[in-house]
Amino acid sequence: MNETKPLRVGFMGTPDFAASALKTIDASAHDVVCVYTQPPRPKGRGHRLQPSPVHQYADERGIPVFHPKSLKSADVQAEFTAHNLDVAIVAAYGLILPKAILNAPKYGCINIHASLLPRWRGASPIQRAIWAGDKQSGVTLIQMNEGLDTGPEIMKTALDLDLRETTTSLHDRLAALGADMVIETLDKLAIKGHLTAKEQENSGVEYAHLLKKDDGRVDWPQSATQIDRQIRALNPWPGVWTKTADGQRLKILTAQPADASPLDTTQAEKNRPVGMLIDKTGHVQCGQGTILCLQRVQPAGKQAMDLPAALNGGYLKIGEVLA
Repeated sequence: MNETKPLRVGFMGTPDFAASALKTIDASAHDVVCVYTQPPRPKGRGHRLQPSPVHQYADERGIPVFHPKSLKSADVQAEFTAHNLDVAIVAAYGLILPKAILNAPKYGCINIHASLLPRWRGASPIQRAIWAGDKQSGVTLIQMNEGLDTGPEIMKTALDLDLRETTTSLHDRLAALGADMVIETLDKLAIKGHLTAKEQENSGVEYAHLLKKDDGRVDWPQSATQIDRQIRALNPWPGVWTKTADGQRLKILTAQPADASPLDTTQAEKNRPVGMLIDKTGHVQCGQGTILCLQRVQPAGKQAMDLPAALNGGYLKIGEVLA
């Protein structure tokens, strides 16, 4: 960096997406002087408190960790200001940053957002992009303000989505991309001593609302393409599911739209109800005359299994209607 002085960086993030950026910054010439993350949460059958991925990495590296439940108190804000940061990097932190926090670092706070803003502002941009059938996604770095992902753009990089993109695959690609973009931005900031940003466009705004468990239920009158996107977007959480004819919950882990209806010759077949399991290959009647082919499922209380195993085990029956 041409003998420039390393920046004093604060990091604020919680999940794996954020941990990827933290690791990259920590390996750079810049100094990560503090990490802010969500408090440990109960996990697993024993409900033991589990620190976040960001917390775990910071502990391993000996970076001071702070996990306030809120950033609104004067004491927390004074503690944050006392770090004397040049800049704070924020990635999927999970807390609202008050003005006092936003203004504390010399160059403010930079957010790593996993979408091409202003499309998919909010909490679930990766899932929403896949569910909506977007052809592209990407990462936008913004200078944070008090709005919801409304700050001026510092840098934006797009990438094309694969035809069978999943939330897991896109998450990993965007995490790596965002980490690289942050290093490029920090290096430039260290040299130039200022950030260049432009206001977001007013058109094309979409909101990636927080996902709920009920978002995972299949609505069979939708087309096979729409349901396929839902499956690829919502696994592993909240997961996509339906109810069998006997009322048991069945998770759908992988599926794929069929090119055409395998059985469309008679009037009776044309009048099949949506949700009907047509044959042993896993074809299910969907809306708009489309067919979804189930590949891997998980019956309630059982391990994941391929479609033939589900049929052989009696968890699914040909001719039953899923709902």
